[in-house]
Amino acid sequence: MSSTEVDAPLRSASWLLEHLSDPSLVLLDCRFLLAQPAAGEAAYREGHLPGAVYAHLERDLSGPKRPGGEGGRHPLPAPQVLAAWLGSVGVSNASTVLAYDDPTGGHGFYAARAWWLLRWLGHRQVYVLDGGLPAYVQAGGRLSTETPSPVPAVFTPQVQAGWVASAEEVQARSPETVLIDSRAAARYRGETEPIDPRAGHIPGAVNRNWSGSQDETGHWRSGTEQQERLDLGGRPALVYCGSGVSAAANLLALAQAGRPPGPDTRLYAGSWSDWVSDPLRPAEVG
Repeated sequence: MSSTEVDAPLRSASWLLEHLSDPSLVLLDCRFLLAQPAAGEAAYREGHLPGAVYAHLERDLSGPKRPGGEGGRHPLPAPQVLAAWLGSVGVSNASTVLAYDDPTGGHGFYAARAWWLLRWLGHRQVYVLDGGLPAYVQAGGRLSTETPSPVPAVFTPQVQAGWVASAEEVQARSPETVLIDSRAAARYRGETEPIDPRAGHIPGAVNRNWSGSQDETGHWRSGTEQQERLDLGGRPALVYCGSGVSAAANLLALAQAGRPPGPDTRLYAGSWSDWVSDPLRPAEVG
């Protein structure tokens, strides 16, 4: 496999059907609803890709919340804890990992969170299923209700520490760095704030709603479209959202546009929920 193929973040439903029986393939079902934390796991029990294990956003793909909101609503998991969980569900450093969710109704960013986390731990053979579970079913794939018993493996992380920015680094960013707010426009403008204690956005941020990274069918837009939508012009980028989850969709979009995660394409993991945990940090509206 060439380095270009390794770095491409997406795999199609037809690719999955061809590789479903590959022994090195591990499938992560990442379906979740922020307002109904049990809904994704319930949907998994009703039917999932054969052999897939369930990856719960708050239990598996996030760390524990901290007092006062520091770190945000979905802090990054400790690398060794995440690595241990990956090993427990059969992911080794030699595995090919495919994450999927259900983009129906605007819920297509959870698999991107899993993709980014594995990339952050140094794993390159990780992808997101383009179009999610509906694309697999439409391509003729069958679902299973059987809970798999994965063979435990050893996953050794190689943490990419330079891929994550703190609030202090966001404040001290260089003038040429583009700060991307991935939330819906109304939240960016401060017209509504359904979750966090303060409304608005980090001063100087531009709004690029993560949902623009996908079309009306839940498939990811082309690399050229992502490049035009995000409009970086080669400048460094810092990406955030409400709690560091939907921002992963814009990070995947940047990877499609030839800008994979790295020191010049970083995630502010705590995002807005971390930013507003300190009342002295400024906010803009409008």
